[in-house]
Amino acid sequence: MRIISWNCNGKFREKFKKIKEWNADIYVIQECENPQNYIDTAYSDFAKNYIWNGEKNKGLGIFAKENISIERNGWESNCLRIFLSVKVNQDFDLLGVWACKPYIREYYAYQCMHIEKFNDKTIIIGDFNSNKIWDKTHSVKNHTHVVKELERKNLTSAYHYIYHEKQGEEKQPTFFLYRHLDKGYHIDHCFIKEDRIKNYQVLHSRSWLDYSDHMPILLEI
Repeated sequence: MRIISWNCNGKFREKFKKIKEWNADIYVIQECENPQNYIDTAYSDFAKNYIWNGEKNKGLGIFAKENISIERNGWESNCLRIFLSVKVNQDFDLLGVWACKPYIREYYAYQCMHIEKFNDKTIIIGDFNSNKIWDKTHSVKNHTHVVKELERKNLTSAYHYIYHEKQGEEKQPTFFLYRHLDKGYHIDHCFIKEDRIKNYQVLHSRSWLDYSDHMPILLEI
């Protein structure tokens, strides 16, 4: 199974054909529109099997091929934004992440609420807007603490496992501030049990900057 996560930087209805070229089974898309508002368009045709969560017309969507079952888990967010947990094929939980301000603190709060539900089959993927380089040492609500807590649940960062790099020392950015090549940061992540990873990569191509300030990340299990 191939899963791709991408912060599309809005107007996904005009960009989905680009990411669709990668023929993923599931797409986790941050900053996308609710397909419900675009009935009888090419976008709604793409989104025949989806679940969306967001505010007004910008949110987080999980789009799957029609032969794949996705169902909301109904995990409470208590006004935290924006997270979306689904059950895939009645087999495993997929948690899509778009961590908005205050970024890692927002995700940390959500993780604290639901970490007892995480297990060896859980996959967490998305835009965390976070990296170890921004850790505040006096707080446990930081990137390093989140990573350690997930490791206790046997969930590791797929990127760091595949490329043997340390947190905060990533050589492949996933985000370019203002789309400037000299302002790259690694802030999109995937956490999964190591032995489930078949392939993982950042789809690093300058052409993506024509569509977004983020590079997609690709996971195969």
